[in-house]
Amino acid sequence: MSLTIGVVMDPIASITYYKDTTLALLLAAAERGHDLVYMEPADLYLARDRARASARPLKVFDSAECWYELGAPEDIALGELDVILMRKDPPFDTDYIYSTYILEAAQRQGAMVVNDPRSLRDCNEKMFATQFPQCCPPMIVSARMDQLKNFHKEHGDVIFKPLDGMGGSSIFRCKQGDPNVGVILETLTGHGRHLTMAQKFIPEISNGDKRILVVAGEAIPYALARIPAEGETRGNLAAGGRGVAQPLTDKDRWIVSQVADQLIERGLLFVGLDVIGDYLTEINVTSPTCVREIDKAYNTRIGAALMSAIETMLSERDQGR
Repeated sequence: MSLTIGVVMDPIASITYYKDTTLALLLAAAERGHDLVYMEPADLYLARDRARASARPLKVFDSAECWYELGAPEDIALGELDVILMRKDPPFDTDYIYSTYILEAAQRQGAMVVNDPRSLRDCNEKMFATQFPQCCPPMIVSARMDQLKNFHKEHGDVIFKPLDGMGGSSIFRCKQGDPNVGVILETLTGHGRHLTMAQKFIPEISNGDKRILVVAGEAIPYALARIPAEGETRGNLAAGGRGVAQPLTDKDRWIVSQVADQLIERGLLFVGLDVIGDYLTEINVTSPTCVREIDKAYNTRIGAALMSAIETMLSERDQGR
């Protein structure tokens, strides 16, 4: 089955070649003989009710010197693509939301969109995890500083973070008696205007913040533990963390089993779960990463697994028509 796969992403010229997950997915698609079409979010548009884009044919190469080649722009109907990979990195802002509306129109008009545009809007990466309380640490989401302070007083050692951050940005750890709690909460909540998440600190962060990748409801059998740099609380690679690939634990697999049905039901085909110790802390649905690191350590071929899942779903859809 040869497909035409569109990708919506940040500028491909500025990616970090050796660790970019989107490139890994595109290389896997090209290896399977699929044609690629490149778009950035600003290239998407609606003409009346039709989803369209100014797109460019794309070739990708496994080379640090030259990893892509773009053809001339073409005006295309998005609904005529077989698949669209939505891989734009956060921030999850109004422009991102508007892009999902156009992709939802493309979905109605025949394209398969990964991940489902409605679920990209509905499943905030921090809030979505709270739908599985059996998997999560003690937490609270509130804009009220008194509630957040009481949570800190109860648990003593707490992580405060915004609901729309990525890469470990604006994450604060406050221990018992920390004199900066007030100003931190003023900053994060905007003096009580913005919802903020507080989670009980999990000491096992010293062993890594594990990224578990899930394809079509099935866990890749290895995770990337992002171990904080010395003197850091955050394991994020963007915050200086060190990635160590390792097999999933029984508890990791149990957490995946708790969320898998919801992922499938919501059309979330490619997802990254963040697990610290025995606790689920976030569910990444916009542009999960760490494929290259896990592939390099264990030859897992995660991109091929995703392409296989997409091919199977399209074949089943076509047979059902």
